[in-house]
Amino acid sequence: MHNLNSIGLDADRSMELADLLNDLLANYSIFYQNTRGYHWNIRGDKFFELHLKFEELYNDLFLKIDEVAERILTLGHVPQHKFKDYLEKSGIPESNEVSNGSKAIEEILAAFKTLLAKQRHILNLSADINDEGTNAQMSDYIREQEKLVWMYSAYLDK
Repeated sequence: MHNLNSIGLDADRSMELADLLNDLLANYSIFYQNTRGYHWNIRGDKFFELHLKFEELYNDLFLKIDEVAERILTLGHVPQHKFKDYLEKSGIPESNEVSNGSKAIEEILAAFKTLLAKQRHILNLSADINDEGTNAQMSDYIREQEKLVWMYSAYLDK
């Protein structure tokens, strides 16, 4: 019999999954802070529209950060919480261009591209180990974010 964790999943594979989720947590955390910066500092003729959209986005990211951390705990591991670690791990860089709306949306689209790739990788692993909880979570995130990519791309007329 396999070495199972408290929710009946292979412990070694769950550790691998938790590591990937910690990487995802780092990316979400940097993306969240970037989006707060866009919200706080946006300027220009689209201020009111983008200020609200960025607030919607960072509120959603805040919830996802908590959900990812709780999933790591559910798997029996510890979510990382230091920004130093997030900055080292994240494929999403800190933004320096927080007041230009078009640039912010381009960075948001790049961040979604990074997140989608990472979430699809996690989805594949969670399916391999029959982790329906993580699988459903990633599937939901992917579906939501694909729609957001379409919407933000349409805003830029791409």
